[in-house]
Formats: sequence, C-alpha cells, structure tokens
Amino acid sequence: MSRIFITGSTDGLGFMAAELLLSQGHEVVLHARSPQRVENVRRRLLGASAVVIGDLSRMSEMKSVAEQVNRIGTFDAVIHNVGVGYREPKRIETEDGLPHVFAINVMAPYVLTALIERPRRLVYLSSGMHHGVTANLGDTGWKQRRWNGSQAYAESKLYDVLLAFAIGRRWPDVMSNALEPGWVPTRMGGPSAPDDLDQAHLTQVWLAASDDPGALVSSEYFYHLQRRVPNPGARDHGTQDRLIEQCESFSGIRLPD
Repeated sequence: MSRIFITGSTDGLGFMAAELLLSQGHEVVLHARSPQRVENVRRRLLGASAVVIGDLSRMSEMKSVAEQVNRIGTFDAVIHNVGVGYREPKRIETEDGLPHVFAINVMAPYVLTALIERPRRLVYLSSGMHHGVTANLGDTGWKQRRWNGSQAYAESKLYDVLLAFAIGRRWPDVMSNALEPGWVPTRMGGPSAPDDLDQAHLTQVWLAASDDPGALVSSEYFYHLQRRVPNPGARDHGTQDRLIEQCESFSGIRLPD
C-alpha cells in the first residue's frame, strides 16, 4: 500500500484518480481549495485519510499546504493535478503579482515539490497543448506581451514538463514524470472535449502506484499509459535550469539539492 497526496482532488481528474487509488487499497490524502469543499468531498470519498486545505493561487497558502502535508508524514507519491484552464479572457494577477494561470499551474507544483518531504514518485499533469509553444522565460509574467489565455495555458503546461524533467535530473532517487490526460470533458476541458474521460486518470494512478516496469522510470512523458515524445524544448537542461531559477526567485524558496 502506498500513501499518495493529490492536489486539486475535490473533483475532475484528481477526484477520479483518488477514487481509483482508494479502490486499489492505497492511502490517499486529498486537497481542497477551501473549507467549503471539504465536507462534500469527504461524503463522496469516505476512505480518504485526510484533506488538506489551501488556495494554490497564493504563495502563502502553497506553503501552508506543504506544512499540512508534512505534518501527516512522508508520502510515496505526490500527484500534481491542480490546474486552471485556458479560458481566462484577460490577465488576472494574483496577490503575489503573478498571472493566475502561472501561479496555479507552475508555481504551486514547484513550491510543493520544494517544500514537501521528498517522496519516491512525482507526477505532473501537462497537456497536449504544450507541444505547440516554446518556453517564453523572458516573459512568464505576461507583462511584455498582449494576453493570450490559450497560449499562457499551453506555456504553463510546457513548464510543468520542464519541471518534471528538471526534478528527475536533479533528484536521481525520485521517479519524476509528466503526462497528458487528453482533452476530456471535465469542467476544465468543457462538455465538447473529444477524448475518453474513462482513460484520463489512469496514467497518473499508474505512475504514482504501479510496480509495472513501464511505470518505474523517470524524466519521461506519457499519454494513456504509453511513453510519448514531449515538446523537444522540454529536454533542454539550460531551459530547465532557468525555469527553476525563476521559480526560486518568484517564491524565495530554493529547490533542495
């Protein structure tokens, strides 16, 4: 049995992954954005061992979530599922001065990775949209460009792959991988999304808990339990390191060696 923490797990793919992991006999700790969501998810997932609370658009609450998780104990895996989509029509700035999309999709996984006691496995959710963009690390804050919500989202998902691969390179004792779940009809994906929702959560569960040799790898990218070639830019060590440096600068939190 593994102990697994899943961010953004009150609904959507995070909830589905938690449900499947619980059915397999694993211990699962959930994450809710606010106290109002806790009662509902506890009713729906009776087997969850705990729920931590925090709005992961805020740096202070990212740190609080990490503290709550560490108080529970060590984990075998963390699934960085939390995310916001591409339908923001304008640049929304968080209290920390970051674009809302970047704060939730990139900074939250970075801060939690840096602060949560190191697990054996890390799983980062990306998107097929990451294939179509380049890393604009000179303007991650979208202050120099005209806002484009779709591109901002796609770039954030490229940064998630960069983060997964950077961690896999820097922490050889951790299996760190990224995946795309497909464009599926969740609240984020929308009702007309064409991919199979029943397949969307399986890969993150497999990477987090399976002893299948195919899952016991690091710095790889997956789609529906199969390795897939990521955006080639995600393999560039210099780009990986620059992203880590930016995240350290924005958060004031150094990634441990």
